[in-house]
Order: sequence, then C-alpha cells, then structure tokens
Amino acid sequence: MQAAPEKSSDSEASLQLLLFVDERPSSRKNIHRIRSYLDTLKADYPFELMVVDVGEQPYLAEHFKLVATPALIKIHPPPRQTLAGTNLVAQLRNCWPRWQRSVEEYQAEPTQDGLLQSAISSSTPERISPSIETSIASSIELIRLTDEIFRLKQEKAQLLEQLQFKDRVMAMLAHDLRSPLTAASIALDTLELDQKPPKGGHASELTPTLRARLFNQARAQFRTMDRMITEILQAAKGSSAEFKIKPHKVALGILCQDIVAQMQDRFQLKSQQIETDIPQDLPCVYADGELIRQVMINLLDNAYKYTPEGGKIHVSILHRTAQKIQVSVCDNGPGIPPENRDRIFEDHFRLKRDEGKEGYGLGLALCQKIIRAHYGRIWVDSPSKGGGCFHFMLPIYR
Repeated sequence: MQAAPEKSSDSEASLQLLLFVDERPSSRKNIHRIRSYLDTLKADYPFELMVVDVGEQPYLAEHFKLVATPALIKIHPPPRQTLAGTNLVAQLRNCWPRWQRSVEEYQAEPTQDGLLQSAISSSTPERISPSIETSIASSIELIRLTDEIFRLKQEKAQLLEQLQFKDRVMAMLAHDLRSPLTAASIALDTLELDQKPPKGGHASELTPTLRARLFNQARAQFRTMDRMITEILQAAKGSSAEFKIKPHKVALGILCQDIVAQMQDRFQLKSQQIETDIPQDLPCVYADGELIRQVMINLLDNAYKYTPEGGKIHVSILHRTAQKIQVSVCDNGPGIPPENRDRIFEDHFRLKRDEGKEGYGLGLALCQKIIRAHYGRIWVDSPSKGGGCFHFMLPIYR
C-alpha cells in the first residue's frame, strides 16, 4: 500500500520530500535510520514527507530516474535535489541548512514572476510543477495519470499499426492463395477425370508418371497454402517462447533432400540449377521436423525468388561441432546489404527494393523465431563472389 503523507505540526509546510524505499532486508537498516533522523527534524522545522515503495509504484522511480534506493528527493521548493546511497543521514545533515534557506528565500519572494520561474525550473516533460499549493499526493497522482496516458497512447499506436498490417496481409493472402488453389484444383480435376471418364467417352491417357506428377503438384500447392496461413498465424504469436515445438529425432539430410525434390519443378521454371552438398553420415538433430521444414521452404523460396534465371542455388549441411549441425542455403542473387543483415529478421521489415513485390515481410522473422525456439542460431552473410547465404544451426540428437 502507498504510505500516506507524514505531516509535521504545521499543515502549511513548504518543504516537500519523497522517500523511496524497498523491501530488501539489506535496506531496512538504512531506511530506519533516515526515518528516525527525519523524525528528529520535525520538531524544529515543518516539512511534508511521503514514503513510496518502489516495488508497488515502479513508475515513480522511473519518472524520477532513480538508480538506487533508499533515496530522498526534495521536490519543493525548486530546484529538485536527490540524495541516494548508504549515507543518506550524512548527506541530509549537510543539505538540511541549505534546504531551510531555500524555503525561506522562496517565501520571501512570493511574486507572480517568482512563482512562474519556479514552475518552469521544476517542471518535468509532463509539465508537473510541485508548488506550495499542490500536495505531494496530488503530484504523484498526476505523474501516474500522465504516465498512464502515455502508455495508452503507445498501445493505441501499436493497435492501429497491427490493424493496418492485418488489412494488408489479408488482401495479399487472398490474392496469393488464388494461384496455388487454382493449380491444385486443375491437378485434382484432371486426376478425377482419369479415375471416372465420362459416359461414352474414352479413358484418360494419363501415364503413371504424369499421374504421380499431378499428385505431387497438388500436394505441393496445398503445402504452399498451408505455409502461407501458418506463417501468418505463427508470426502473430510473438516471442519464440510461445512456440509449441515438439522436438524429436529428425534425419535432417533426408528432410532437406525431400524438400529440394518437391521444389524442383519451381526451379526448372526459371532454369535454375540447384546443387546439394549433404553428407550421408550426418547425425540426426533434435528438432520439430514440421517447423524445420517450414524454415527450409522459406529459405529456398527466397533463393528461388531472388536468383536470376539460369542462376544457381546451393544447399549444404555441415557437421559443425560435437553439438551442432549447420545448414546453408546460398544463391547468386543481389545479396543482403550489410546494414540490413540483422534487420531482415525483424517482423514486417522489408528491403526498399522489395516494397513493390509480393510477400508479407514475415518469412525470415518466423524462421528466426523457430530456430531460436530450438536454441539455435540463424544469420546471413554474402560470400566474396556475391549473392546471399543464409545459415542456421540446430542441436544434435543425443
């Protein structure tokens, strides 16, 4: 509970003090000493004191920029002065005569100009001006309300930004889903006709190879749609601590080979060459296979997007240490500028060159959250020959 102001016998006290305390056992002795000393001063000189527990009212400690407690602040008359440390009594003993004189000088010049100058000199950015007419309790409440208004304004701005982002994402998602949905529908319709030819019609001439390819195409398109939706939902979760990962033994080399094979048709559309360097004797990793699949698809999708036609994409896995395995996806695209290599993993961040392109600015941020949830690391660099290389590390299964 907030302590009530402790007033001396003179209710018109001009000296106003705040004593900040905490509940640490090591502070109790100092707090008792300073309060006892203040009690001895009451008889000779009027002042008003309020005791503030920083544990219950931390915003006040932040407002007065306190770095240690206990602390004693003279808030009126101006200028404000703060005493802190283990020797508060000695500091107060030295300051007390000056504080008495400041009250006498303040009372000796109660002109309008003097009051205005006092208000200006003691005002905070929130325009709080402790004065002889304003009680300590009122000043503290005004500080609290001002801080609360500032906090609410920040929350309002964040909510407006989230709403605007949601509207943009929903519009882009509705647009982006049309392409894979159409491709999957065509593949499934073709397969359905092959299974049930129309009456009087001829049986389909689909070969087993073409039939398998249509199945794979439909499956790949549905995975693309699922990834789009999952990316949005998971990015909204916030910190990596909120991921519900289900780690188990994962053969990372086989997983990566499978993903590369599934995306092979896409790379062929741009005549891109994809090379792999995946050792056969890799140890398994301890990870959530579906989430790591999502990371790999995101990185390969970025490589596909930024690698020019006829370009090369290289996927490699390295048994880096006794505890970690490193996966790298490199391309010969434009690369990432050095000044943006950390920022590209932030939510909603996009390079200026990408502002007119499709995408949500969530993919790399989501990759970072997934890898961090696995106690791994993800980063990007550019090799000397150009392009961009994304790397991430995962723990080995033990």
